Amino acid sequence: MKIQIINGPNLNLLGLREPSIYGAEPIEGYIETLREKYSIIGIDYYQSNVEGELINKLHEVGFSYDGIIINAGGYTHTSVAIADAIAAIKTPVVEVHISNIYAREEYRHVSLTGKNCKGVLTGFGLDGYRLALESFLK
Repeated sequence: MKIQIINGPNLNLLGLREPSIYGAEPIEGYIETLREKYSIIGIDYYQSNVEGELINKLHEVGFSYDGIIINAGGYTHTSVAIADAIAAIKTPVVEVHISNIYAREEYRHVSLTGKNCKGVLTGFGLDGYRLALESFLK
């Protein structure tokens, strides 16, 4: 089984950026923990701050991987293009948000991308990535 994790803008700063909202753990360490715990699964990680690069990655893996976990960051609320890319691919996608988007600013309550996903996890911290991974194992 192959799973691609895709993180969008500003998520390269996890562990540094607003730890009261996003926690103090860097994403690289957490991804390594997932790889160790789920050693029978190939877990690839990709992060970009550029919308088109996220779309290119979805197109690249969207017909050959078993699952995609995406945290599109702020693009969740604004990107019709990423929503369309998710709709266009065959691989199922689970959307993850570290913070509870419904407990934040009102503009964050709308996910343009979520409607094209298998499911959406929000507010579970980094553990949302594990929960999304587990959803592909069922």
